[in-house]
Amino acid sequence: MALTVERIEVAGVSVDLATMGAGPPLLFLHGGFGLAGHEACLEKLAESFQVFAPTLPGFGHSDLPRSYSTVDDLAYFGLDLAAHLNLKNAVLVGACFGGWVAAEMAIRSTSRFGQLVLIDALGVKFGDRLTRDITDIHALYQADIAKALYADPTRGQRDAASMSDEGLTAMVRDSEALVLFGWKPYLHNPKLTNWLHRVDIPALVLWGEQDGMVSTDYGRKYAAAIPGARFESVGDAGHYPSLEQPDAVAGHISAFAGANT
Repeated sequence: MALTVERIEVAGVSVDLATMGAGPPLLFLHGGFGLAGHEACLEKLAESFQVFAPTLPGFGHSDLPRSYSTVDDLAYFGLDLAAHLNLKNAVLVGACFGGWVAAEMAIRSTSRFGQLVLIDALGVKFGDRLTRDITDIHALYQADIAKALYADPTRGQRDAASMSDEGLTAMVRDSEALVLFGWKPYLHNPKLTNWLHRVDIPALVLWGEQDGMVSTDYGRKYAAAIPGARFESVGDAGHYPSLEQPDAVAGHISAFAGANT
């Protein structure tokens, strides 16, 4: 089974959309490094779901409208995409930066979603102004970034010298988009915590036990801020458990969705 990628236009914005599988719909929102690397997890999810995985505006080769400058814009785009796809009772899954976008979508409207899964999500702040909740990866050396993001740093290695021009362009655009949408304030919305009580569907907060970017304590606080949310951890995984432990992550999601259908 392979992902099928097509170019679609949603509310005037042209983006790439990967699809796979059959069954209940699942919308997967990627992290700050784009969709690349998530293929194994998406393939496993496609055994139980019809998976829709867009490349968000500004990332990869998707368009970046001049008017887009905040995660709010991506959240409204995500809701427009769900309407465009005519999703009904879908599972909304967001990983890392995509978890932030998914949370922003869920506080606005869950009319097309039946469950929410946040995987090592960013977007909120629990400490005071002097406390750093989210590690500033832009201030780290490359080797230290890998240690912060992965339980096994070798899993996050990408050989730029062997990448195609298309792949390099996507990687650079991913980095640019992450800075555009998440620079100031750094990777969070100061007001989001106040509105997480609006999430009115079953929610699972899934966290890598060795996450060095946002700790499991941060994840547990995230879950506590969402009414009735469950917190579960994934062993031998850092900030990207969907890359390091794709089968385990897909298993958690399938079990959660099945129990809350």
